[in-house]
Amino acid sequence: MIKFGTDGWRAIVDKDFTAENVERVTLAIGKYVYETFGFEKPIIIGYDPRNKADEFSLLCAELLYQKGFNVKLSQNVVPTPVLAYNAKLLNACAIMFTASHNPPEYLGMKFIPDYAGPATSDITDKIVSNIDLEFPFGKCGSYEKTDFFPPYYEHLKTLIDFEKIKTLNTNIIFDGLYSASIGYFDKILEDNGINYDSLHMNHDINFGGGEPDPKPKYLSELIERVKSSKNSIGLANDGDADRFGVINENGEYVSPNEIISILLKHLVTKNYTGSVVKTVGSSLIIDSVAKHLGINIIETAVGFKHVGEAMRLNDVIIGGEESGGLSIKGHIPEKDGILANLLILETLAETKKSLIELQTELYNIAGCKFYTDRIDLKKSNPEEIKTVLNQFKSLKNITTEEITDIDLKDGVKLMLGNTTKILVRPSGTEPLLRIYFESDSQTKLDNLKKEINKIIS
Repeated sequence: MIKFGTDGWRAIVDKDFTAENVERVTLAIGKYVYETFGFEKPIIIGYDPRNKADEFSLLCAELLYQKGFNVKLSQNVVPTPVLAYNAKLLNACAIMFTASHNPPEYLGMKFIPDYAGPATSDITDKIVSNIDLEFPFGKCGSYEKTDFFPPYYEHLKTLIDFEKIKTLNTNIIFDGLYSASIGYFDKILEDNGINYDSLHMNHDINFGGGEPDPKPKYLSELIERVKSSKNSIGLANDGDADRFGVINENGEYVSPNEIISILLKHLVTKNYTGSVVKTVGSSLIIDSVAKHLGINIIETAVGFKHVGEAMRLNDVIIGGEESGGLSIKGHIPEKDGILANLLILETLAETKKSLIELQTELYNIAGCKFYTDRIDLKKSNPEEIKTVLNQFKSLKNITTEEITDIDLKDGVKLMLGNTTKILVRPSGTEPLLRIYFESDSQTKLDNLKKEINKIIS
């Protein structure tokens, strides 16, 4: 069964991700584009470094060209945000072959409408309903290979102060992580005379035996390099470069929630105005900083498609999610890890402060440091999941802590005062519940986990 999750259809190559299924999904997307816009709507196609991504993208391009569309196929590996920006620039729909940060055996197809952000559920539901349905042939359209990087790069120059970054005294260490950002982020630094060190700067379908996920587990070599290099920070992206990972001067991972908060402060100093968009799963540190700055907070369900939609409908300074995706005003409503990395460098150069100092400022604003954790609870059927959710909805207190607010926009979010929350929500891809914890002390967090384990058992 082909199903579109929060960010497209993903499956294991040569098991479910086969030429036959790629053809079925390609034609289903083609039918959606034809019925919505007609054959005159261009379709652009890109791919990340994964196994067979280039082959499947070529198959997709040829099918759509033969159907009657005007198709542009990337001439090389391309990051998702680069392709998405070109969708907006060319008023085109885009198809990206990527499985983002998933393990190496996976590949996926992501549909990006002409607004340059993730397709919303109404669009992907329509695409899935189109699978195996016919639509008319037009006469053959046009087909060409394209370099999508130059216009994206020119756009970045309107958002980033590269001259300011050149004044940065901090050493930059970039972990290519075998990802799509290789040949993009490093080229931008080189073209602007910004010095950096690097590792893992080759495309590898096996991602060096790890996963293309910029989390501490897969950034161990970067962390060690930062620790052994005085006054250094580490930067990385995931497989298709729409997410970011940051290591501070002590060799510690900086959470995406803290990066979003730091960048929100920075953008306000650059006279950006508007709201901040965060998901229900994002940290309370963002709320604290936004309230300190007098910035309105818009909270969405988990998934960047919801963040992107809110960015399209509102005046927004920055939108981000806890899993490492963000974008800003004047850019596209899609995650961009390359932009995020550049904004971090710009912030360090502008403030003349270390990442550690910027993190400390956040804790001072919030009055605390936040601690987080998560439990995944496997359930065998939807009814069991519903039962647990109803159980949490009916809670009035946990231990001696009174539940002060409840939010049901995505699962059940329970607030216990201003510095403690519990979020229980179904996974979008697996038969399990994810239970998120956040509090202002590790002891309080541990006690909450013990109490919740009692409740669910």
